[in-house]
Amino acid sequence: MVTHRLSVLALVALPLALIAACDKVPLLAPTGSTINLFAATTTVSLNSQVDIIATVIENGSAPAGTGTGIGTPTGTTTTSRTGAGTPVQNGTLISFTTTIGRIEPSEARTHNGQVTVKLITGGTSGTATVTAYSGGATTQLTNLKIGTAAVKTVSVTTTPQSLGANGGTTQVVASVTDEGGSALAGVPVTFSTDKGSISPSTVVTDSSGVATATLTTSATAKITAAVGALTGTSTVTVNARSLTSFTANPSAASAGVPITFTVKPAAGANISDVRIDFGDGSSANLGAIGGETTVPHIYNASGSYNAVVTARDTSGDSGTLSTSVLIGSLPVTLTAPSTVTVNTPVTFTVGGIGAAQIDHYTWTFDDGTGPFTTTAPQLTHAFSSKGAKNVRVDVFGIGGGKVGTAATRLEVQ
Repeated sequence: MVTHRLSVLALVALPLALIAACDKVPLLAPTGSTINLFAATTTVSLNSQVDIIATVIENGSAPAGTGTGIGTPTGTTTTSRTGAGTPVQNGTLISFTTTIGRIEPSEARTHNGQVTVKLITGGTSGTATVTAYSGGATTQLTNLKIGTAAVKTVSVTTTPQSLGANGGTTQVVASVTDEGGSALAGVPVTFSTDKGSISPSTVVTDSSGVATATLTTSATAKITAAVGALTGTSTVTVNARSLTSFTANPSAASAGVPITFTVKPAAGANISDVRIDFGDGSSANLGAIGGETTVPHIYNASGSYNAVVTARDTSGDSGTLSTSVLIGSLPVTLTAPSTVTVNTPVTFTVGGIGAAQIDHYTWTFDDGTGPFTTTAPQLTHAFSSKGAKNVRVDVFGIGGGKVGTAATRLEVQ
């Protein structure tokens, strides 16, 4: 009788044990799902963090061998067929890895088909590859640039920009920014000069992306600040003969905004020719001037520019002065309705352009479409699936330089 009771209890306990075991098995994305990855920015400072967003769609549509998301990441998916395009079940487990830094948390469960994790960077520079996977679905972001790999521009300014006949000292400031014009902290900058001395020779950028050193010279000196293979330069002049001053107004502005340069000759100077090199590959010849002269110029890409004026007098002697202009990204905004419905066209509008001269706009969506390019600051787009959607626009000035970027997020119902 005891043996019979034990057998009955065992038969009852077995299904319960199986149910408990099933509860411990993680819920993964079903076959045919598509994972899209999106990063708020593709450049990250050392010892910082950036949000990584993954959206998971059941029976989604994505070209085989390509991922989706901001920054045109690459990866793989499990299907290229078109299906319902609905978010996966809440609680679906998504796992993450990265080749640089770490992901926190390394595993997350979806809500409305989406999870958000953080890429935490350390002291290692390079281009990180972030991988997200669940079940048989996987994709990658392959262009997250960290530290020195994220540097787009190294700009150099000096205060003062010119010294007296006996020379002296001047403060040298190097500003390090990424492709969007944002400051990069914790980046080592190496300073050098062709005349005099500069100290210290290596400085790590602060939280504002700035490294500062001091130049001591008795002759006109060219200063170079280097971050890896990228460099920025500036010139400190000593004892300019024919010119009193060379100024830019404003000395800091957004891309596309006119800058007025003013050349003032020394009293009694007999100047036969004046040439201004604006530092962006363009120049202006003013010829002979007898007094203070102004000339406008427009920079169409963000960065720091060192403009140099050269004046020759009738005896053939020449003198130079320089001035620096810091051009920042436009304060671009991107607006759209916060909530839209599936397959309903929605119009996105770029603001903050002002009087800047724009060549084109590039639009990136995390729904697997695009990118798209327009010459107008608007784009109409319809989403074929529900859920949170992220959109980014990059703004390019005349000559092809990126002058601004903006992003927005909306809910598709």
